[in-house]
Amino acid sequence: MPPAASQKVLTYEVQERVLCFHGPMLYEAKVLEVKKSEDKKELPEYKVHYKGWKNTWDEFVPADRLRKMNEENLRLQKELNDNTKPSSKRTNPAPNAKAGMKMSSKAGSEDLPGASGTLPPRGQKRGRELEIEKEEDFMKRHDIKITIPDNLKALLVDDWENVTKNQQLVPLPRNPSVSQILQKYRESVPKKREGSADTDIFDEVIAGLKLYFDKSLGTILLYRFERQQYMEIRKEHPGKEASELYGAEHLLRLFVSMPELLAHTNMDPQSISKLREHIEDFIRFLGKNPEQYVAEHYESG
Repeated sequence: MPPAASQKVLTYEVQERVLCFHGPMLYEAKVLEVKKSEDKKELPEYKVHYKGWKNTWDEFVPADRLRKMNEENLRLQKELNDNTKPSSKRTNPAPNAKAGMKMSSKAGSEDLPGASGTLPPRGQKRGRELEIEKEEDFMKRHDIKITIPDNLKALLVDDWENVTKNQQLVPLPRNPSVSQILQKYRESVPKKREGSADTDIFDEVIAGLKLYFDKSLGTILLYRFERQQYMEIRKEHPGKEASELYGAEHLLRLFVSMPELLAHTNMDPQSISKLREHIEDFIRFLGKNPEQYVAEHYESG
């Protein structure tokens, strides 16, 4: 997921070479098309082509996933690549559909410095040792597994087929929404002593899941066919968060991406483990009676 940008959102031109976030990585790309809203209040979207990949990978992205092709952002790209699991070959920027079908997080792309097999010059052994330690630490952080019951996995596959194959959309706004589902979960858990550490942690987890969903929906949780619907629903309900408009279908997609999102935090292993326990408890809550939360039908797009 792209880090929050403090500067104002920039604009880009057709044929401009850019860097584009996909998950935690920056890829070189080219702007093919600019889609502007009719009322000019919504920010434009940009259709990008990733350098070196087939046209089937082309997609529309919001401006906050793009960065100008300059020295500062190229350094950022290198830093992100340097902190990624080494690979013997480049991998495609994984689309959300494959991430959902495989129930796994997306892979990195570039080889790390020193991974080509060449030996470092004499006197640089310690630097290479530190590099290996960084790689091992990263791989340990990536070893985060979140268990999703088979009945919810089946719903994810159905959701993928409905949207990507059948060109159908979840009717919005959803009832119950993500916010309402989180509130039902909160009410289902036996109350703990007010002000206790367990209560504080539980409240933080609920708030954190809502925040993760709100921040992730527009960047990593939508399939390409859903982008237009997303722009329209945000225009119709400008004062509402994504968690008040979308429901269980998109929330389940978040849990598929959660291992990768957690792997890129600075949380210690104990905190990660505690958070994973809470997330899996919430997933079990959804899995007990998912018919209450998922849409009965999808609409033609």
